[in-house]
Amino acid sequence: MAKKIIIGLIIIVIIGLTLQLIISYRKNAILRNPAFAHGNGRLEATEVNIAAKLAGRIEKIYVNDGDFVHKGELLALMQTDVLEAELSQAQARKNQALANLSAAEAAIELRKSELEAAEAGVQQKESAFEGAKKRFERAVKLLKDAAVSQQDYEVDETFFQSCEAELSAARAARQKAHAAIDAAHAEASGARANINAAAADISRIQADLDDCRLTSPLSGRIQYRIAQPGEVLAAGGRVLNLVDLSDVYMTFFLPEKAAGKVKIGTPARLLLDAAPDMPIPAVVFFVSSVAQFTPKSVETNIERQKLMFRIKARIPPELLNRHLDLVKTGLPGVAWIKLDDRESWPEFLRLRSEK
Repeated sequence: MAKKIIIGLIIIVIIGLTLQLIISYRKNAILRNPAFAHGNGRLEATEVNIAAKLAGRIEKIYVNDGDFVHKGELLALMQTDVLEAELSQAQARKNQALANLSAAEAAIELRKSELEAAEAGVQQKESAFEGAKKRFERAVKLLKDAAVSQQDYEVDETFFQSCEAELSAARAARQKAHAAIDAAHAEASGARANINAAAADISRIQADLDDCRLTSPLSGRIQYRIAQPGEVLAAGGRVLNLVDLSDVYMTFFLPEKAAGKVKIGTPARLLLDAAPDMPIPAVVFFVSSVAQFTPKSVETNIERQKLMFRIKARIPPELLNRHLDLVKTGLPGVAWIKLDDRESWPEFLRLRSEK
């Protein structure tokens, strides 16, 4: 009985070793296959710093580290007391300018009526002047013929001079009415300019108030708070760090022999250490044009002595959007590149839909 057990265990061990050898052979075959290349890397994502446009004190922060936020969501609020006071002043200036415009427009109408009266006065004085002129001219002729007395002549002369003076005064009044209308128009133009200036101030201040509401420019996860409520920040001071989970990629390095065959759009597969049996599809979107020594955190000391090319492969956004709650940056893994389109992905790199 014991002999049978020993023989059974030996058979199990032999089968296990055989399977291990087969798996090892397949992996080594893939490593030796020139149609594939791979490099170590970590998942990265685009980071956005949420910063204050204006200098000021942080009033409130509505999110914490690790919170998932949506585009347009309010994240933090800066203190707005000073801006609200400036807005009230600008609105008061606009209201005063509107009142001044109404008064100027009323003055224009009044000056127009005064001008009409002045025009009528000029016409009246011109008519009286023409009559007095003709009467005086007759008196001059009659005086030469001794047909009129000196006293009557002087009366006609005085009346003519009086009408002439009144006509000059009427014309001066008409000119004054024209000047008054021009002045009223100038006041109206000044009031309109003040209205436009006040409206511009209101728009600027309102824009500053809107900028004091720090909203999320995209959907993503808050990585960490940089500042806390109550802190005073300079213009451009950072408040939060946001990670764009729809733009996740892995940066890795390949030797020049393999990198020379990689082009933008080359398909890739990512195997994370946390999920080695779950390949993730990706596409190459960046290939460095300059070789460099790989960083210490990526390769062994021997590999760092080689010149490598930096490559980035991005995970499709539509896949990320379906699994946003599972996306985590910083995870280490291996990126595999297919250099020959005629080759098929090996079994361990095939997606579920491909199996």
